[in-house]
Amino acid sequence: MKHFLAPLVLLAAAGMANAADKPATPVPASAAQLQAMAKRYAPVDLKADTSALSAGDRIAIAKLIEAARIVDVLQLRQRWSGNEALWAALQKDTTPLGQARRDYFWLNKGPWSILDEHRSFMPAEYAGIRIPAHKPPGGNFYPENASKEQLESWMNALPAADKEQAQWFFTVIRGGEDNLSDNGFSIVEYAQAYRADLQKLSALLKEAAAATDNASLKKFLELRAAAFLSNDYLESDFAWMDLDAPVDVTIGPYETYNDELFGYKAAFEAYVNVRDQVETAKLDFFGKHLQELEDNLPLDPRYRNPKVGAIAPMVVVNQVYGAGDGNMGVQTAAYNLPNDERVIRQRGSKRVMLKNVQEAKFAATLTPISKIVLRPADRNDLDFDAFFTHILAHEIMHGLGPHATTRDGQASTPRQDLKDAYSTIEEAKADVTGLWALAYMMDKGQLKDSLGQGAAAERKLYNTFLASAFRTLHFGLTDSHARGMAIQVNYLLDKGGFVSHGDGTFSVDFRKIRQAVADLDREFLTIEATGDYARAQDMMKRYVVIRPDVRKALDKMKAVPNDIRPNFATAAQLLAH
Repeated sequence: MKHFLAPLVLLAAAGMANAADKPATPVPASAAQLQAMAKRYAPVDLKADTSALSAGDRIAIAKLIEAARIVDVLQLRQRWSGNEALWAALQKDTTPLGQARRDYFWLNKGPWSILDEHRSFMPAEYAGIRIPAHKPPGGNFYPENASKEQLESWMNALPAADKEQAQWFFTVIRGGEDNLSDNGFSIVEYAQAYRADLQKLSALLKEAAAATDNASLKKFLELRAAAFLSNDYLESDFAWMDLDAPVDVTIGPYETYNDELFGYKAAFEAYVNVRDQVETAKLDFFGKHLQELEDNLPLDPRYRNPKVGAIAPMVVVNQVYGAGDGNMGVQTAAYNLPNDERVIRQRGSKRVMLKNVQEAKFAATLTPISKIVLRPADRNDLDFDAFFTHILAHEIMHGLGPHATTRDGQASTPRQDLKDAYSTIEEAKADVTGLWALAYMMDKGQLKDSLGQGAAAERKLYNTFLASAFRTLHFGLTDSHARGMAIQVNYLLDKGGFVSHGDGTFSVDFRKIRQAVADLDREFLTIEATGDYARAQDMMKRYVVIRPDVRKALDKMKAVPNDIRPNFATAAQLLAH
């Protein structure tokens, strides 16, 4: 994988002759280097208006913030088996270097720099703890000494029910070094693997449920408290879909990005939010057109869903606190959950837009980037509403398109078929299908009250997306969203929808962009509909690269923050009372 940013953590000049070789030994970063690396995240005070919350909801939200702090501990444990011990050791180091390491560790939730291809910024050994040069792809979800081939062979030999559990979101695979050659692995449910912390989480959620006067929040919290102990999240996922409350919370194991070995295992995360009712009401018009969009996707009609699930809820919130996978490296601007296909088939999925996070990102990162990558005549097209609405469309498109496949005569899903390629393909599919959908709705006059219509609205949409593409690539190619964006940018350049001017600036060719987007969308949707792993891998090999013209723009962006680093000011105020 090509480097994205010139790394501040230097690696010794050593190659890898084959997969069995040990990785190059990293030269640990100095305090000054770590401080410079941390500056790639612009500090922002994240605030939300909680003045309208009832007395009971103010107690409940404080309990949920306490619960979210436990989620941080769970995320550390899932990310790497040595994380908790290393974090404890770092807190004892009061030197300037120790403080810089501790600060950057917490930002990355581990000793590997997310923006530098997950390379370690620590020495190979610290406080008696051996630190891998790169983040282990399987995290702490699988035995560290087990190869992907061993695990895959073991899973494929299991009875169908056991194989499903081995590949399920909420289990870990364990096995001792002595029996790996015999594939002596075991399946352990999260409820057992993390029992002590989940018991604490469950208790706090019950206390929050007792305090709130909102029936839907009370129901979700009680069911999720039970799910932490039973390992059965289905009923609480349905209750989360129905959540309609001033306090809007997402807490539990959800996204699978941290499992870079297979993409199966869910990481714990928490978002404690307050609902923005005014902005949420503006999104209702999208729900009226979901089946129409599905029926017109650029995809062979036999793969379209003739009956999209009931209109899924879409809400706008302002974030009060984030934890675990919800506060690590690049901040989430929106999310589309749950990932359980059983829920998606029946109800679709819920889209949550973090408006205050998006506003902070737009100001701190996208505005300065637009002045670098867009030509002067196009910079006035940068528009927050276009940025906001495309993120919404991205989340909606996760719920449309193929969600069921057939593999060797057996029912399957794109996630299972595409394995480690799924997250990259799915994120890119959501992006480009969102572009297609917004253009489709503009043509129908369905967005005239939000984005407008005609040439001016089209210019804002595509030029804002072009600038935003470089904001995503600015993260480096270690993230599924960034890898997916690399595919989109390179493909659209090849098709002429985007044009490079050779000096690090780019523009949109409005004669070609729509057809290029439709062609790329068809490719992603077809890969998912057919579960074609080889085709997905081929696309990634060809397009997940940083080409020289793109590099010129990225080199100019070194002084621009990659993302934001929130200080949860409102959360601190709530806990102080």
